[in-house]
Amino acid sequence: MNAPLHENEHIKVRSRYLRGTLSESLADGLTGALGGDDAQISKFHGFYQQDHRDRRQERREQYLEPYFGFMLRARLPGGVCTPAQWLAIDGIGRELTSGTLRLTTRQSFQYHGILKNNLKSVIQGINQVMIDSIGGCGDVNRNVLCNPNPVESKLHREVHDWARRISEHLLPRTRAYHELWLDGEQVGGDAEPIYGESYLPRKFKTAVAVPPHNDVDVFANDLGFVAIAEDGRLLGFNVLAGGGMGATHGDRSTYPRLASELGFIAPEHTLAVTEAVVTTQRDFGDRQDRSHARLKYTIERMGLAAFRAEVERRADLRLAPARPVRFTDQGDRYGWVRGEDGHWHLTLYIESGRLSDGPGRSNMAGLREIARIHQGDFRITPNQNLIVARVPEDRKHAIEALARDHGLLAEGRSPLRRNAIACVALPTCPLAMAEAERYFPDFLDRVEHLAAKHGLADQGIVVRMTGCPNGCARPYLAELALVGKGPGRYNLMLGGDGIGTRLNRLYRENLDETGILAEIDSLFGRFAESRQPGERFGDYLIRDGLVRAVVNPAEDFHD
Repeated sequence: MNAPLHENEHIKVRSRYLRGTLSESLADGLTGALGGDDAQISKFHGFYQQDHRDRRQERREQYLEPYFGFMLRARLPGGVCTPAQWLAIDGIGRELTSGTLRLTTRQSFQYHGILKNNLKSVIQGINQVMIDSIGGCGDVNRNVLCNPNPVESKLHREVHDWARRISEHLLPRTRAYHELWLDGEQVGGDAEPIYGESYLPRKFKTAVAVPPHNDVDVFANDLGFVAIAEDGRLLGFNVLAGGGMGATHGDRSTYPRLASELGFIAPEHTLAVTEAVVTTQRDFGDRQDRSHARLKYTIERMGLAAFRAEVERRADLRLAPARPVRFTDQGDRYGWVRGEDGHWHLTLYIESGRLSDGPGRSNMAGLREIARIHQGDFRITPNQNLIVARVPEDRKHAIEALARDHGLLAEGRSPLRRNAIACVALPTCPLAMAEAERYFPDFLDRVEHLAAKHGLADQGIVVRMTGCPNGCARPYLAELALVGKGPGRYNLMLGGDGIGTRLNRLYRENLDETGILAEIDSLFGRFAESRQPGERFGDYLIRDGLVRAVVNPAEDFHD
């Protein structure tokens, strides 16, 4: 007897193509929350209902409902926006949200602390500058990642255009978003030729990489395209499928997984293969158990050969063997880089992606000032940083001066800190078991001290922290990661390769800060004494046998 469908599947069907009763929920002034199924349906429109966890006890003591607010993620393929758009994003953030912005690992921005009666104003505000939040969350394709500097060369421009086209091709076709938020006419007659009325079994993530840089962590995505070029000309893409970072503590049937190579395609087949992968997941994905509903589990159940054959059948083509690829890093290139057209691109440092103004911090104001004089565009990176792109020679000095005055340059930050990223976690994320973003800077201070103690201050070790095992900061691809287990306690994960092509694994479980730092101190000491010339920390750990490489995560990630 088949298990029943997960309740979310019924919610999606009942929603009338994502309308639900959102209109009624928004009009209900007696609560700051959404009612019924709407908290699930709202995700497809780009926002999550959250409550401020630091204020739970206070509200409970006052016999008040939780302090509800909403987090909204924008859709911004490849992370590109204009200065005019940035100024609008900034203004909305200061006036209608918590007053801050956050740059995400999905190469977009998100607002926190939006009150229910401000949701429509926020969405209409970004729409006025041609930005939307359709599919920012929910069981559809999320924001498409791409190497964040597509104007560095003709190749980058062409690849970014494919990322944009993939994003547009996979947009939900329902008119619900326009009806609810943009006062569009209710025309009915909806159809979802790609998604169907139940949409996907789970979220779906897509990335496009331009070797040798793996700044998008392409192997962490459900669907990946790796650009293959010759003499600066795009020949096509290696297609990857089945990556994903999420896992559940204590559940050995869940695990992170690197995407598998399906094969090579010419550029003109990109959208057909994209749709074939998505619809295969639509039809074969698990709709009974959401913890096993991502594409990685579908491929494990079907087998890679059967999955590839189904994609080929649906796309009406044969995938050629994948081409050789070499990646060299998974971080950002800070400072100035000159493009082939003579324009310059300045990569700024944004700690954990958080932009705010306050005592000792003015990075949000700094970007506002840069946007007022910048004539090119901005590019959010998948590592939570920002590129001021397409800067003419005569504007370099003014922009660099503003960036320096507001603490936006990477100067003075250690290589380790430059490579580090963290998720939001507390106080807003309902899944967080431990701190991440708020604790991470102080933790990095302590790790930097240990690195200096052992003569490793020049090592750009990839360090990541998440408040839970769901993997939003892609911790399982770090050389060293902390994954939240409970208040003040983390699993210590070790063994990534620093280029995003090898998973790490659990080294020590449920440690507090004292235990974590003691382990790192010992490991750094051994690394300093025994490393080979040019050897990365993660590679040393594997070579020395301190950590075993993950070969097949379905079988050996938890061993």
